[in-house]
Amino acid sequence: MLDRRLINKKKTYDKGLQAEKAAANWLRLKGYKILEQRYKTKYGEIDLIITKKNVIAFVEVKARKTEREALESLTPKMQNRIAQAASYYISQNDVAEYDLRFDLVAVLPPFLGITTIQHLDNAWQLTA
Repeated sequence: MLDRRLINKKKTYDKGLQAEKAAANWLRLKGYKILEQRYKTKYGEIDLIITKKNVIAFVEVKARKTEREALESLTPKMQNRIAQAASYYISQNDVAEYDLRFDLVAVLPPFLGITTIQHLDNAWQLTA
């Protein structure tokens, strides 16, 4: 039983890595520069940190069946963890000239062999 759980956890982890790679490649095609991938801090991890023009975005990547499921999987607790990691990034880098936002990239299953990627910029905002 334990072996099956470990195998499923590994499959989920690998699926997440593939989704992050696909999202990064797709964002590059859209003209974004990838500043960080899998940015780890003591507060948590940010999947991607990207920039384009005067914007830096902290991106969470979700591989789900639908865009709605991807949005719903982004819990307030997860948003807070990402925000804390983003605050750390901001404290370590000169970002004063940039607008900051939180994005979500949903990587959806293939339809006719084509994976769909949805980029939701400004997917959420911090609330006080």
